[in-house]
Amino acid sequence: MTSTTISPPRLFQPGDHIVYPAHGVGRVIAVETQTVAGLALEVFVIAFDQDKMTLRVPTARARTCGMRPLASSQVVEGALKTLTGRARIKRTMWSRRAQEYEAKINSGDLISIAEVVRDLHRGGDQPEQSYSERQLYESALDRMARELAAVENIDRDSAIQKLAQSLSTKRAA
Repeated sequence: MTSTTISPPRLFQPGDHIVYPAHGVGRVIAVETQTVAGLALEVFVIAFDQDKMTLRVPTARARTCGMRPLASSQVVEGALKTLTGRARIKRTMWSRRAQEYEAKINSGDLISIAEVVRDLHRGGDQPEQSYSERQLYESALDRMARELAAVENIDRDSAIQKLAQSLSTKRAA
């Protein structure tokens, strides 16, 4: 008698857009079974087109590693609203703040990423950013734009324009 194991329903299906905390928005292109150390392991195969990278994540570990579906429209609205708020810059050493910003970007949380964009955004009337500030700002802006583009089914440039509009609303307030 053969026993069949019933696997639980998968969180993601091929074709779904997902957010992986350390890499941003990707697309599940397949679910494969691979043999690792003699064990059969089911994995999500995720393509990150912007990085020309493919990642394999065990289906059983997808939730615990922070992989999640795209943000809901309410979360996107909250993130855009966050951009219009006042920058909250702590009076700590830059190295400490940079670590905190990096942690927020890699958390994969859209609101946290929006906070980094808001805090590091410089208007035309403000002093220049240092190289490391600019790098963190660009990284956060890119992550946010890619998720916004995927959620609203628009291209990345249109998403960046929408983010820039939210940031300029902050300046006018």
